[in-house]
Amino acid sequence: MVSARAYNWGMNHQKLRFGQGFHVAFGNRRSQGAQMTLPPGKSEGGDDNRHRGADQWLYVVSGRGSATVNEERVPLVPGTLLLIERGEKHEIRNTGRTLLKTVSIYVPPGYTADGYELPAGKS
Repeated sequence: MVSARAYNWGMNHQKLRFGQGFHVAFGNRRSQGAQMTLPPGKSEGGDDNRHRGADQWLYVVSGRGSATVNEERVPLVPGTLLLIERGEKHEIRNTGRTLLKTVSIYVPPGYTADGYELPAGKS
């Protein structure tokens, strides 16, 4: 069950602050927004990283990096929009000299408000 703290059933909006790491911003029963900041040389994900129950739309706000999705590498630069479909193995890596800042939309929600992955079909 997704924590009620993550959802405000009225109009939702939030100014993203891009602190370190991954943070769920907010969502509803159908989708969810999150932000991630990676320092230079760091990565998130890997061979065992796959969202069993959600598609992930990843948008690059700033910085440079690469995404490896099912062993295919894609460069990440500001303005890049990438669809990572449910079940696809993926890793996001900061290959630049500044922070890599991304926004992701999960359909349906992929995480609890505390950032723990939801199992497939448990939004």
